[in-house]
Amino acid sequence: MAENRQDNIHAKGFSIVQRPEVRDIYGSQVDYGKVKVGFQTLEDAVIDVGSFKKVDRRNYSKLSVLQAIARKDFAALRRISKYFYEISGLYERLCSYFAGLYRYDWYITPYKLEDAAKDEKILADFSKALDFMDESGVKKLCKDVALKVVINGCYYGYFIETSRGFTFQELPVEYCRSRFKVGNRPAVEFDPRFFDDMFPDIEMRLRALKMYPEEFAKAYVAYKKNKLNTKETDGSRGWWLLDPDYAFKINLNNSDYPMLVNIIPKIFDLDEAQDLDRRKMMQQLLKIIIQKLPLDKNGDLIFDVDEAKDIHNNTVQMLQRAVGVDVMTTFAEVDTADLSDRSTTTTRDELEKVERTVYNEAGVSQNLFNSNSNLALEKASAVDEAHVRDLIFEFTELFRRILAIKFPGNKKWCLHFDMLETTIYNYKEMSKMYKEHTQLGFSKMLPQIALGHSQSSIIATAHFENEVLKLQEIMIPPLMSSTLNGKDILPGKGGDEQQQQGGNKSGPSAAKQIQQVTSDKQVGRPEKSNEEKSDKTIANRESAGKE
Repeated sequence: MAENRQDNIHAKGFSIVQRPEVRDIYGSQVDYGKVKVGFQTLEDAVIDVGSFKKVDRRNYSKLSVLQAIARKDFAALRRISKYFYEISGLYERLCSYFAGLYRYDWYITPYKLEDAAKDEKILADFSKALDFMDESGVKKLCKDVALKVVINGCYYGYFIETSRGFTFQELPVEYCRSRFKVGNRPAVEFDPRFFDDMFPDIEMRLRALKMYPEEFAKAYVAYKKNKLNTKETDGSRGWWLLDPDYAFKINLNNSDYPMLVNIIPKIFDLDEAQDLDRRKMMQQLLKIIIQKLPLDKNGDLIFDVDEAKDIHNNTVQMLQRAVGVDVMTTFAEVDTADLSDRSTTTTRDELEKVERTVYNEAGVSQNLFNSNSNLALEKASAVDEAHVRDLIFEFTELFRRILAIKFPGNKKWCLHFDMLETTIYNYKEMSKMYKEHTQLGFSKMLPQIALGHSQSSIIATAHFENEVLKLQEIMIPPLMSSTLNGKDILPGKGGDEQQQQGGNKSGPSAAKQIQQVTSDKQVGRPEKSNEEKSDKTIANRESAGKE
């Protein structure tokens, strides 16, 4: 990974420097990414920063959350967002929904800038690039990073090349900042105090430093020697500017504000409304048995106080296993009072209003999780896709930079990375659209990529089926007008003549086969699927007794 020489490579405006030999703070050689755990050594290891953090378990109130929002205290809002992600099922579901809304389908296109570029070299690097990206698990990386962006508001990372691919070392948000841009990319500054604060044990600190790239060890040594610039710091010993080609930052709409933190006060309201609704439900089940002991004609007691007490105790003992029943004894007739709320519909509607406010504050339609309308769900999902669309642009730029580092190319050719805007809702339609474009000579891979297949698997499957299994000679599609040319259809132009010459003596001519196929087709527009039908159409068909 690290070599003894330095080569300056210029590709797509990037200045890439091969890294020198890595040595730790004591001068001994270090192969970062390796760490010994017990008697075994982990290769290409990165530290999970989140495993060393403790989620703030303080009891947040609605007022404290509103105050943090008003002050725009990003550090406090991140703690609140992490806390509610772990304790609130609704908040966790919304965060996971936005992070996994896009499918992060990607593809690589070789760009031939000059005719003198050799196709063999381009194909060789194209194959290596596909293997490099496949081994890195790009889709899983994007999903994990997107989830951190939704929860924390931003993500700081460092690109690390492994033995077969690459990975991201997550950097703690509290110890990173970005004040400048380099080529429209955020420049990341790192606070080396992180190692002292997070790893108080010296041995563990040294192991952590060995797992990070070498410039983190250099930053820590400069921090310990007070060599960092302290004129523009906020009480710390200084910040270290990380390599702009390897360090990166991702956020939404150029803001570190957690995107869903505004719904947390509404979650407090929902909890209070649910608690009130539970109390009303208990009240509906409550019944009181009223024993009214009789009086004589003069209004005097027939039973003395001790007898009335015994009657009351006997009734209580008889109903001791009854749920939601109380007994009251008085001197009169016996009656039953029902305290249930007759306005059940109104009460439930009030609770639903509170639930809707949570989703409205998040900007998400409640129909996404409890759908009752096809058209409403379609429009709401389109709004959500636009809300986090910037993530696709951020990831595309990041992976283009990584490809430029690993496969710089030259002036004659280069590799280009792109991501499809396929989501969990539109990927089927996108695949159909790409399939229709193939009839115009467009890419044959995009329909399969939109369905989730990788470029390498598409190429490998096509080669195996066509070149090895020879399936094109065994699995012959039915004769249709879209798969035949004019000579096969028109009589006397090759189709019937071939049949007369013994090309196909047993079967009918191609024209007759096409006529037979087309005669069985249904006239008119094909019927839509149930997902594409409107609610009114479905209701009309059900009322007519049709399935």
